[in-house]
Amino acid sequence: MTRRVFLHIGLPKTGTTYLQDVVWANKDLLAERGLLIPGRHRRRHLLASLDLRDDPKLARRSGDITAPWQDLVDEAVGWDGDVVISHEFFGAAAPEHVRRACDSFPDAELHVILTARDLVTLGTSYWQEWVKNGGDLSIDDWPERADYDPTDEWGWGAFDLAEILERWGSVVEPSRIHVLPVAVGRAEPGELWRRFASVVGVDPDGLEIPEEPSNRSLGLVEAELLRRVNARLEDFSSAGNRGRWIRGYLAMGRVIPASGEKFRPGTRMLEELQRRARRSIEMLQERQFDLVGDLSLLEPVELGDLRHPGEVPDGEILDLAAQAIANLMTEVRSLTRAREALEMKPPEPEPRVSVPKFFRRSTWRRGRR
Repeated sequence: MTRRVFLHIGLPKTGTTYLQDVVWANKDLLAERGLLIPGRHRRRHLLASLDLRDDPKLARRSGDITAPWQDLVDEAVGWDGDVVISHEFFGAAAPEHVRRACDSFPDAELHVILTARDLVTLGTSYWQEWVKNGGDLSIDDWPERADYDPTDEWGWGAFDLAEILERWGSVVEPSRIHVLPVAVGRAEPGELWRRFASVVGVDPDGLEIPEEPSNRSLGLVEAELLRRVNARLEDFSSAGNRGRWIRGYLAMGRVIPASGEKFRPGTRMLEELQRRARRSIEMLQERQFDLVGDLSLLEPVELGDLRHPGEVPDGEILDLAAQAIANLMTEVRSLTRAREALEMKPPEPEPRVSVPKFFRRSTWRRGRR
């Protein structure tokens, strides 16, 4: 019988992709150690997060979209040990969705894991992630909606730690909500995984651990360029188009080169991020959530002399766009040559059918009679 179910619900841009890379790369070995990662593939957890939150966008997803949450539940319930389900979109769930998650496992303890970082840098990082997924609003006009919507994975309700603690903590006992502060770019490799493993109670050693984060962030100029490009992409609204062509092709370094230059929001947005960050710290100090790490890592950081996306001169945008066009030309030429080579390749000759000797001999003898 399942003992404990750990829902890793975010926050986005806090090492979630890294942790998911670890558990999926070691799915079989973790199962040998008593920890189940249910589902045929990691995308099933994404679909389950849409299903649990009654998100109508699930119907527009490709592939098998039938009852993904219940699929994970059924596999988990039949497991004799602990279970981890992980996707950052779970964080946007409303209390009624959290209750549904709890009710799905009546005979197991439901635990929640939240990886978190200071909200100032998280806010800027999540904006560029939204741009990578087709967003075209400026950083100071984002998120698109101020009110909470459980189906909005890019709104405050998906990455404001205080809001998420409030909603999930209204259903799940605070001592079972584990918050892991993250020092982005400063922690030693594997440190976050070891803390995560300590929460779920699995031996962290002897596993395949990725060395680098797989979810590269855009720098200042490339984020602003891509935002402007997105505004001109009229037929890329589906999740498949955004994920494959905007995020997977343009944004991941293949076409638009990466600078890594960090940036800041405007004054109003910065103050809002700082206010929300202080509120989350107060909640962690006042309530009985399980803090696994250093609370000071959630303090709003000073951004210093970083530039704002609106301050990027058009000349820098033009230079980067020219390089992106050059990269596209090189890519198109390479793909065209490969296609032409395939078209010019002569077809493979059809295999000759060899008539067995005994058959030929038998036919010859019959012909002589």
